[in-house]
Amino acid sequence: MRGLRGLVIIDEIQHRPELFRALRVLADREDPPCRFLVLGSASPELLKQSSETLAGRIVYHELGGFSLDEVGVRADDRLWCRGGFPRSYLARTDGDSMEWRRGFVRTFVERDLPALGIRIAPAALRRFWTMLAHYHGQVWNSAEFARAFGVADTTVRHYLDLLSSALVLRQLQPWHANIAKRQVKAPKVYIVDSGLLHALLNLPRQTDVEGHPTSGASWEGFAIAEITTRLRAGHGECFFWATHTGAELDLLVVRGGERRGFEIKRTTSPRVTPSMRSALADLKLDSLDVVHAGDLTFDLAPRIRAVGMSRLLEDVPPL
Repeated sequence: MRGLRGLVIIDEIQHRPELFRALRVLADREDPPCRFLVLGSASPELLKQSSETLAGRIVYHELGGFSLDEVGVRADDRLWCRGGFPRSYLARTDGDSMEWRRGFVRTFVERDLPALGIRIAPAALRRFWTMLAHYHGQVWNSAEFARAFGVADTTVRHYLDLLSSALVLRQLQPWHANIAKRQVKAPKVYIVDSGLLHALLNLPRQTDVEGHPTSGASWEGFAIAEITTRLRAGHGECFFWATHTGAELDLLVVRGGERRGFEIKRTTSPRVTPSMRSALADLKLDSLDVVHAGDLTFDLAPRIRAVGMSRLLEDVPPL
């Protein structure tokens, strides 16, 4: 590899982790003649290897699926229902799209995860992932999952972290404000891709999605992903907030001294709620946007406005 020039792309790096040792030597050369673009699935082993040998020499980029700025805001319902994987989104019919997603789920648990060194029975991991789909957008409760699986709390927590490391699950961490109210301290869990969520729940068409009890939570996760993509906000800048008295905020984005709040409502006529006013005051928000399913953006109250999903790209500026 010493004689390579220009941009060198190494794909599926998780299959040859020993290359990181060589990359460290090559990166430390004076005036190196090439740069390396390393691609592959995330795994605990991969991240551990790269952080130990390439600290200070590597920058991480997480590549997601299609987003609204790539497919157009008028395609938001299709993107929500099918998800952002190209072959799922671009499939000729909803049936073809669902068939691809079901194949992805099966291949992922039966081949991809074992290839990353994860030694858990595929059937158990598939059942756990499906159960998580039913709890999409809810606060994580390890005791409840442990009882359902008949294992220890630490075991289901390990499963949760594995799926998060593999980039198919997102843990949205809670924000703790310096207030007297008791606040929720466990993360919320979301299936990263809405199309995979609907495949795990067996919802092939938009009418099936909209008629399912998890419809609101599904749209909430989809909207949160689009908002964070639009803001270019990292995982360490995104939180949710909730108190045991019922006040909550779906998404809090913090960068430096700026705090922007977002509520997600699957409605075309959002209204200000006491919970929103509590979040605005307790969290000292600079602004609070209520992202809704309509097409208009309008003020609801001082520092609170409604933003239609179709106006997200125009009316929500990046951080």
